[in-house]
Amino acid sequence: MTPIDPSAGFDEVRRSIAQRFAQAGIEDAAAEARRLVLTVFGLTATELLALGRRPLGEERARRLDVALARRLAGMPIGRIVSEGEFAGLKLALSPETLEPRDDTETLLRVVLGAIDAAGRRAAPLRILDLGLGTGAILIALLAALPNARGFGVDRAFGAVVTTRVNAARHGLEERAFLWCGDWAEAIDGRFDIIVSNPPYIASAAIDELDPEVREHDPRLALDGGPDGLDAYRRLFPEIRRLLAPEGIAAFEIGFDQAETAARLATLAGAPEPSLHRDLGGRPRVLSFAR
Repeated sequence: MTPIDPSAGFDEVRRSIAQRFAQAGIEDAAAEARRLVLTVFGLTATELLALGRRPLGEERARRLDVALARRLAGMPIGRIVSEGEFAGLKLALSPETLEPRDDTETLLRVVLGAIDAAGRRAAPLRILDLGLGTGAILIALLAALPNARGFGVDRAFGAVVTTRVNAARHGLEERAFLWCGDWAEAIDGRFDIIVSNPPYIASAAIDELDPEVREHDPRLALDGGPDGLDAYRRLFPEIRRLLAPEGIAAFEIGFDQAETAARLATLAGAPEPSLHRDLGGRPRVLSFAR
């Protein structure tokens, strides 16, 4: 691979990377090149625009060479810099966590919409996040609900540690109570908000996923069992036990799982589910209200 020219300006380098991405078959090559430069150097869009023709320099060129080689080898940008973003919040990633996806913001909108409709944004709510990952959902909810307390569990100890790091990064560690455990097995009490983005990919389908997902996201966070629904069989029966009166529970689902997941919820004795679609119009979240 031809090294990046340290004397080239930021704009020239960005365009050159976009060309390399296009030749490698990377989708949205121009946007991906811009994101790589922004992320590697921690720049805002305004700062990148201001740098324009300013030469990159030796040290920046070396850093970008390494990042470029990894991206061309199929590593997602978030994994290259060990950082993702969710609902405008920067979050550390680790090998035990998924990289947060925009689709999951549907769950956030559903929950906050219900809380606002009930006029409870400032209430001392109790939030339970089952399957923390990076803590993206829990941290975004705590950031939006100033008097809430969050409780979170994950089967992977590394994910719990990552969530703790992210909570501290955003000044929320004193309102976040985290532990390692098996779903709701060790949990008691009632919660005003219950959220989960569990693994929901059928085991046999994982090998067919995009390599950027298959090779870089942890299998534990992807594998939902033979039909992708194992986690819901564990979680849905807990809703009536854990959800407080006037509470809301929301679960992300696969785009083709709405009917089957809703049937499982009904058989488990959960409240009548509501289906919510993501911005692409695909079924994405089942919610339950008491």
